[in-house]
Amino acid sequence: MWQLKTFDQLTTHELFEIYKARVAVFVVEQHCAYPEVDDNDLIATHLFAKHGTKLTAYCRIIPEQDGIHIGRVLVDEQARGQGLARQLLQTALSHCDNTQDIYVQAQAHLQDFYRSLGFKPISAVYLEDGIPHLDMRLGE
Repeated sequence: MWQLKTFDQLTTHELFEIYKARVAVFVVEQHCAYPEVDDNDLIATHLFAKHGTKLTAYCRIIPEQDGIHIGRVLVDEQARGQGLARQLLQTALSHCDNTQDIYVQAQAHLQDFYRSLGFKPISAVYLEDGIPHLDMRLGE
């Protein structure tokens, strides 16, 4: 069910589905005009699930100097409420190097969800593209 690929391993159709889903959630659904596609896509590992040909869940795992950052976490609107977000994050965490710090930039309303996976806040709530967020780190 879960597929984990580097940018170069993605097919053009997979990349299209990923960008389509990310724009649908982060630009259209959340009413945010910002550059959704960025250079982090090139260095990220992309984790996703599909139901048939439809992408249902996605996140990217980005290696950075201070640790690993998990971002662009989404579940397709029609697939929500089935536990896919938890499965997605658990799968992502299982692929991370546990000797490094692991971070998420969480939307504030999802703080309890991330806490249930072991993440703890490391910043105050701030606005990012008009949406309240906070930085969280796994453990400690």
